[in-house]
Amino acid sequence: MPNANTALIERFYTAFQNRDAEAMSACYAPDIHFQDPAFGVLRGAEAGDMWRMLLGRATDFTLTYDSIDSIGQTASAKAIARYTYSATGNTVVNAIQSRFAIRDGLIVEQTDVFDLWRWSRQALGVSGWLFGWTPQMQRAIQKKARTALKAYRQKASTP
Repeated sequence: MPNANTALIERFYTAFQNRDAEAMSACYAPDIHFQDPAFGVLRGAEAGDMWRMLLGRATDFTLTYDSIDSIGQTASAKAIARYTYSATGNTVVNAIQSRFAIRDGLIVEQTDVFDLWRWSRQALGVSGWLFGWTPQMQRAIQKKARTALKAYRQKASTP
């Protein structure tokens, strides 16, 4: 029988599979600290808005997950996201290793790790293959992701 923390991570990934950013966000504490190679560090409502933006744009999206492990107030899982990258129309298969910290039944920290060069080769094509491994390209990817999130958040807050 899964413990409460395992059940929380199951709920998070089931919502992810269902493209339900609201249900994903409901798994987060208000002071969530999220980090991944594409967006860097996001705090609080930024993390939920990132999922709203990404899942709202996603086409051909599928997610599988497994290997949920929970010890104390931590958990980990592996996921594979498959989708069409909207900027180029290229297919991406992204293998993600996630680590979670949990407090009072909510996720307070999530760190997603994936190979950004592998992602850039798939998403960006030749430029990702040639330059995706460089710190400059990786900073550019992160800047583009953060700019898109900022624009999304501004648009969402405008009546």
